[in-house]
Amino acid sequence: MLQLAIYGKGGIGKSTISCNLSAILTKKGLTVMQVGCDPKADSTSLLHNGERIPTVLQLTRERGKNIALGDAVCLSPSGVYCAEAGGPPAGLGCAGRGIINALETLEKLGAYDTYKPDIVIYDVLGDVVCGGFAMPMRKGYADKVIVVTSGERMSLYAGANICMATENFKGRGYAQLGGIILNRRNVPDEERQVQNLADDFHTSILGAIDRSNDFQEAEKLNQTLLEYAPESVVYSQLNAIAEKLCGGLS
Repeated sequence: MLQLAIYGKGGIGKSTISCNLSAILTKKGLTVMQVGCDPKADSTSLLHNGERIPTVLQLTRERGKNIALGDAVCLSPSGVYCAEAGGPPAGLGCAGRGIINALETLEKLGAYDTYKPDIVIYDVLGDVVCGGFAMPMRKGYADKVIVVTSGERMSLYAGANICMATENFKGRGYAQLGGIILNRRNVPDEERQVQNLADDFHTSILGAIDRSNDFQEAEKLNQTLLEYAPESVVYSQLNAIAEKLCGGLS
């Protein structure tokens, strides 16, 4: 089982990329689980035709310890096992605690032993790398951290912070930096800027994804590119990244 935590600046496209990769990897015959680690609980909605699934934190509030695995994990139409951590009501409680609760609950319910995923993708909120948001990289859940960035200054800054946090956990048996995905925004000198980031942390660029209207058009229909535009250039770019991720399976 390969567990990947996908981080990056808010709005950089982590959830869209995560959903598309999950769908593509499932199509390749792998068993995939995607866990949304964001209080908005919309990480997996694209895999469920725009619908949001119940969150682990919501189920915990409503049912206490009487949660069944089938309540916390929903199978998408494309065959991806999906879970959402959720979060507290706005202004109340700690959002990071929702992630801790969700991951611990999934483990206690035996999600990984029951579904036996080949790949688990944790889609983590923005560039927050403290508290519960750091849990996937520091608690032994994820094997590798994948950073999504563009060549924009704030995106690169967030990416560098995430890489640095991952490096700080190096040697403790926690997640290692697994590479960078360039989600292009067509800013000047973009390729070089992102390559410099990769070089600074001795990692590689797993692939680059063009800026394309296909993403917006697919999302209007609540579809992944596998459903909407499997012949598109951006689909082939995502597929190439998925192939590299498959190479990390033991």
